[in-house]
Amino acid sequence: MIKNQMVNGIDDSTCKAEDAICLPNSRLPRVVIVGGGFAGLALVEGLKNKDVQVVLIDRNNFHQFQPLFYQVATSGLEPDSIVFPFRKQIKGYRNVSFRLAEVQEIQASANTLITDKGKLTYDYLVLATGTKTNFFGMEEVERNSLGMKDIRDSLNIRHMMLQNLEQATITCDDNERDALTNFVIVGGGPAGVEMAGALAEFCKYILPKDYPEYPSSIMNIYLIEAIDELLSTMSEKASTKTLKYLKDLDVKVLFNESVSDYDGSIVTTKSGKTILAKNLIWTAGVKGDFPKGIDDKHVVKGNRLKTDAYLKVDGQENIYAIGDIAALISEESPKGHPQVAQAAMQQGKYLSVTLMGLINDKPISLFSYRDKGSLATVGKRKAVADLGKLKFAGYFAWLLWSVVHLLSISGFRNKLLVGFNWAVSYFSYEKSNRLIIRNFKPKPSVNNTKK
Repeated sequence: MIKNQMVNGIDDSTCKAEDAICLPNSRLPRVVIVGGGFAGLALVEGLKNKDVQVVLIDRNNFHQFQPLFYQVATSGLEPDSIVFPFRKQIKGYRNVSFRLAEVQEIQASANTLITDKGKLTYDYLVLATGTKTNFFGMEEVERNSLGMKDIRDSLNIRHMMLQNLEQATITCDDNERDALTNFVIVGGGPAGVEMAGALAEFCKYILPKDYPEYPSSIMNIYLIEAIDELLSTMSEKASTKTLKYLKDLDVKVLFNESVSDYDGSIVTTKSGKTILAKNLIWTAGVKGDFPKGIDDKHVVKGNRLKTDAYLKVDGQENIYAIGDIAALISEESPKGHPQVAQAAMQQGKYLSVTLMGLINDKPISLFSYRDKGSLATVGKRKAVADLGKLKFAGYFAWLLWSVVHLLSISGFRNKLLVGFNWAVSYFSYEKSNRLIIRNFKPKPSVNNTKK
């Protein structure tokens, strides 16, 4: 028997027995948001304490601050510094509920979601599920390398790196030692560039202290980019300056190269070049990640959902898409809006106003994206900034990058932790404890799985 109780100020006495996912009883229109990234949380913030029932669903119970994944991967930050519990985020929001579940299918004709925990109905559905790493069909590369789209990926990279460095001190085989201490990063976008810079600083400042057994020159870092420039979405000045910073840090940048195969020890490029390495980090592409139930004809390049100017999914009446999963194709954005946090947050904020307008029969406007600029860092005191016509690099770009990212992190405690770690690192080049909490085990090969 379910006792009468108040949840978020709503009578929770009518939890329907036939519903596998129990929700507070409400006569308000129900908006279900799938995904608690930047876009999903911005929408929640816009709808909080309004006359609408909001249900946030995510496979994790926490928000992840993706721009700093690379710092967790290189021991610059601890994971709890850049994750924040959803339930703590929505505390005090009387109309918002969180449910931990993974959506498996959308049944649009019945306004129903099928999850691994049961069914859930909606009046309005918003997909903010983001993206996952795109290995472009290369199964061996996917099996033997690591992406960086989840906090667990960052921890796997950290443990892989530390385990391999430890093993390099043990082995007497020169080739094996080279493979264990060589790092290959694929993709010259912001994630790849920032990862390369962080690894290079680890090599320069941490390696000599932690591993006096061998010189820092033993650790080689390769950055592979398929075209002839880095940070292709930013200005030429940003690209040129970034290349200089990486070369100053002894990163080996390979342009017009793409990986064709990787068996866990040897990286092979399409031109036939080979690199001995047991560490490959893939940041070369992403693709949309959403549950089945949307017709393929509404899916565009990058596995993104095509939307109209109101962010409604093409061909749907009450299903919307925001953030990296959404592709608003127009003359101003022929490839859709950039898959960055500022676009996601603007879409989430816009959709909160639009949905309330639809519910209250008020006029609604078209979505208009305002590009506030781009930032990328390559290491301490090294960053590039494109802010409209203003383009600059160096210390002030790095300072701006630091302030913007620090203010964007959820929670005062997390801001404090990150700020403290950055301050310590700034004056001492020290990173957080390089601990191997759990052993990282690579995925088994196809041959092993068949045995």
